[in-house]
Amino acid sequence: MAAIGTLLILIVLWALAYSSAKAIVWVLLPPALLISLQLGGLIGTFGATVSWIVYATGMFFYLLPGLRLRLISGPLLRQFRSVMPAMSATEREALHAGNVWWDGELFSGQPDWQRLLEQPEPQLTEQEQAFIDGPVERLCKMLDDWQITHHDKDLPEAVWSFIKQSGLFGMIIPRAYGGLEFSALAHSTIVMKISSRSIAAAVTVMVPNSLGPAKLLLHYGTQTQKERYLRRLAKGEEIPCFALTGPDAGSDAGAIPDSGVVTEGEFNGQRMLGIRLNWEKRYITLGPVATLIGLAFKLYDPDHLLGSDTSLGITVALIPSETKGVEIGQRHMPLNIPFQNGPIRGKDVFIPLDWVIGEQSGIGQGWRMLVESLSEGRGISLPALATGAGKAASRYTGTYAAMRRQFGQPIGNFEGVEEALARIAGITYQMDAARLLTVSALDSGEKPSVISAIVKYHLTERYRQVINDAMDIQGGSGICLGPRNLIGRVYQAIPIAITVEGANILTRSMIIFGQGAIRSHPYILQEFSAAQEQEWKRALSTFDMALFGHIGFLVTNLARTFWLGITRGRFSERPVKGVAGHYFQQLNWMSAAFALSADLALMTLGGALKRKERLSARLGDLLSELYIASAALKHFIDGHQRFTDIPLLQWAMEDSLYRMQEAFVGIFRNLPFRPLAWIVRLLTFPTGLPYHKPSDRLDHAVAGAILQPGEARARLTAGIFLSSDPHEPVAQLDQALAAAVASAPIEKTLRQARRAGQIHPGTNEVMVAEAVEIGILTQSDAQLVLETQRLRDQVIQVDAFDDLSSRNKEKSQQGETSIRHLGAA
Repeated sequence: MAAIGTLLILIVLWALAYSSAKAIVWVLLPPALLISLQLGGLIGTFGATVSWIVYATGMFFYLLPGLRLRLISGPLLRQFRSVMPAMSATEREALHAGNVWWDGELFSGQPDWQRLLEQPEPQLTEQEQAFIDGPVERLCKMLDDWQITHHDKDLPEAVWSFIKQSGLFGMIIPRAYGGLEFSALAHSTIVMKISSRSIAAAVTVMVPNSLGPAKLLLHYGTQTQKERYLRRLAKGEEIPCFALTGPDAGSDAGAIPDSGVVTEGEFNGQRMLGIRLNWEKRYITLGPVATLIGLAFKLYDPDHLLGSDTSLGITVALIPSETKGVEIGQRHMPLNIPFQNGPIRGKDVFIPLDWVIGEQSGIGQGWRMLVESLSEGRGISLPALATGAGKAASRYTGTYAAMRRQFGQPIGNFEGVEEALARIAGITYQMDAARLLTVSALDSGEKPSVISAIVKYHLTERYRQVINDAMDIQGGSGICLGPRNLIGRVYQAIPIAITVEGANILTRSMIIFGQGAIRSHPYILQEFSAAQEQEWKRALSTFDMALFGHIGFLVTNLARTFWLGITRGRFSERPVKGVAGHYFQQLNWMSAAFALSADLALMTLGGALKRKERLSARLGDLLSELYIASAALKHFIDGHQRFTDIPLLQWAMEDSLYRMQEAFVGIFRNLPFRPLAWIVRLLTFPTGLPYHKPSDRLDHAVAGAILQPGEARARLTAGIFLSSDPHEPVAQLDQALAAAVASAPIEKTLRQARRAGQIHPGTNEVMVAEAVEIGILTQSDAQLVLETQRLRDQVIQVDAFDDLSSRNKEKSQQGETSIRHLGAA
């Protein structure tokens, strides 16, 4: 009987922990249970005594907070302060940039799925859709990427003029200042569409609308500064750039050596207080052609002309490029993707103080401006470019695999090619889902800095994967550059997306979890704040509340993880039924296990986790995959749970769940405190490892979605540029695929006739003619088969040039012209 009583106590305690019961329930329910068990004779004297002692001890500290503060919270706060890693001012500002959104739910161990599903589905306004269908479509038609990348090494003058006049440089600028004032969704959709046509053009458009003078002015500029510059920026009368990176400060942007000194100087014939600047920057997009430079530098006031401080911190100023001492014009060549990019230098450049963004109130606020702006911009531009690449690969390479025949059948029918096609389509589904969920948050007023880092890193890495797969499938047709090659330049651009706006290695190993653990965790930021609070009583009170909330949080996730692990997520809450419901339950399990693992890693390693970058990276991978999987579910439900999208959802979820499992295994193998690692693994996966990569059967279904026209293919690739010009390679692919689908039954009849000996083996033309002669095919059938063959031959051709040496450049260009005319014939 005593065993039954003990079991009942454990079950009740587990239920209270699993459900995050309120304090009043913990106070009242255990003694009521103990009394009932004693009255019923279900617990012995010894068991009851121990239980009452444990309960009384807990209540003693709970009901006597002064004693708790002195004996528990105070000593722990002193210990926490002693082991907490040092945090620089730039790190503190980065931590407080933006806000916490869905990442906080994922870190909670019990996400509120209703909150996710109630997030509005992003929708373009009529004005935005009209702009995409009008000016953006016209811009795409103007772009000849081969001419841009191989010959001109720049956008044509007509394209530059169109971009300026159409307002594409002012997408984020309010209409009150002459801008378009578009949503994050429109911004993302426009970049995605242009990137599917020309990476160089997409980068040119996206940079002024990301981190740059316009965004900084909108958030931090004075009214005078806004009036002076925003209208000119919106109309393209000013070309902006932002100069942060230099030879000695790349990923560690806070270490910039570029400096400004407060001093008196002469400006426009007047003596005034200003700043004398010296800098050397590189990798600055639009730098060679910029008319307005946003410059980040460290400001010093050695003569105390502004106050008592000597070092005033990172500051941002707007400097016209014609200012004396500014040197621009040189260009870098980033992997033959010739968007304007180059170094900017300044020597003894004197500027007035009112050129600082925000004027005197903006002095020393530069780093805060940068990290807050990045928390938005980083979630839009590069994820859009990466998704555009995935959609283009799904459309172009899927069609190519259906058209290219080897061993008598399309290469897309071979399982090895099918595996790569499935990755292309499945990853593209993940990328589009994450892109849409992120811009939905931004348009709702959120500034999710951790999520922005997640989508920047993981979508550009997935971009790398899908384009590598596309290159493997297309082989020589992807390698041989020329007007016909639709993915070669996209392949070359991969390292650019990987590197800019936070190098991916740094983002994964230091930022996503390093920042997310503090920002997104429900209690750690409070504990950090308490540790930094100078006033002891306030610090102790804050720390005490956070500490015991954290303990309850840990106990809850321990109980949830073990139960969800035993049941493999079954019986847990789910907001919908069907195939999606099962995956919501799996994410319940993974979220609880992630929260538990993160807490235990933080507790055992403390500040040392900051230096355990590979452990931090794996924990970041867990948070990231939870977000991507959540986005895939939201995308599927927003799309009305279409039957044709089920394979794509399943692939996306199976892939993310397997990646989570691999991250967990890496954490368990590398946690320094081995007994803890064994315990956490047992709690997380008590019945063994449950997940596998997508199956061969699922790969087959997903690959099939992009090998033929259909709803799933149309939705997956929606938003990229699709030309209707029959001379364009993009249009030729779709023409060939449509013809192949129409002629497939006829070609099957032709093959059967050949096998039956009704017609003789030979060229396609000969066999078709013989089949018409004996009545197997009609004349119209024959025309369709031959036209399909012509289109198929057309799309598998590659470019060849008479001579590529520089001394014969003119001859080479003439050769290309003749090749294009042949392709159009």
